[in-house]
This record gives sequence, C-alpha cells and structure tokens, in this order.
Amino acid sequence: MTALAANKDLDQKDGKLVAFPVVASDILYKGALVKINAAGFLAPCAAEAGAQFAGVAYEQIDNSAGAAGAKTCRVETEGVFEMLGAGLAQADVGSSVYASDDQTVSTTQAANEQLVGKIVEFVSATKVMVKINNATF
Repeated sequence: MTALAANKDLDQKDGKLVAFPVVASDILYKGALVKINAAGFLAPCAAEAGAQFAGVAYEQIDNSAGAAGAKTCRVETEGVFEMLGAGLAQADVGSSVYASDDQTVSTTQAANEQLVGKIVEFVSATKVMVKINNATF
C-alpha cells in the first residue's frame, strides 16, 4: 500500500446504529446493555476480561440455537438512555457508570465490568439517564 496521491471517496455509515455478529447460544433482548466479548461477538453485558461495551440492543435477537455469528443484532452506539441502578443520587451526575449486567449500572466498577458512559440526569435512586457515545471502542 502507498499513501494517497489523489482524492478518494470512502463508503460511510453514520455509526449510530451498527450490526454486530451475536455470540452463540444466547438471546439478546431489545434495550439490553451489550458488549463485544473477548472473542469478538456481541453478548449481554456481564463481567468479562477483555470485553468492551458496545451499546444498547436495538432489537431482540434469539441466537439460542445458533453458532457464534449466525445472527447479527443492531446496536445503538450513541444517545442518552434511562438505566437502572441502586443507591443513585443527584451528586452522581457527571459520574461514569459500569455495567453490572445487561440492564443495571453502577458508579463503582467491579472486576472486568464494562464502562458504559456518564450520568447526565438523575431520575431517582434507582434510575439515571446515561450518555453513551460511540461506545468504548
């Protein structure tokens, strides 16, 4: 390969809604917090070394009987989403949150939990609005 010597048009996607191949033998539910696992497949968020937050599942995909990559799921990689937690407070606005599972976030990171985004609005002690932006990869 050599450096460009002229203008070039590139194929482009907006990157806000991206399809990823789904992990084997699992179901992803619409609205789930999802990650790219260490093997490179989309899976529900849960602690896992080497995994990175991907976004929020745009649709339900049932790959419970399929091999890894047999199906794809569209994922929202940007936006502000209401998320569940516990012991949340107004003072948490601006704090980073981490995925405890595929629907719960916490302001403290346990081992191998994925960074999800930042709290932009306090709703209640169990709900906050979280901004995700191009996920974390």
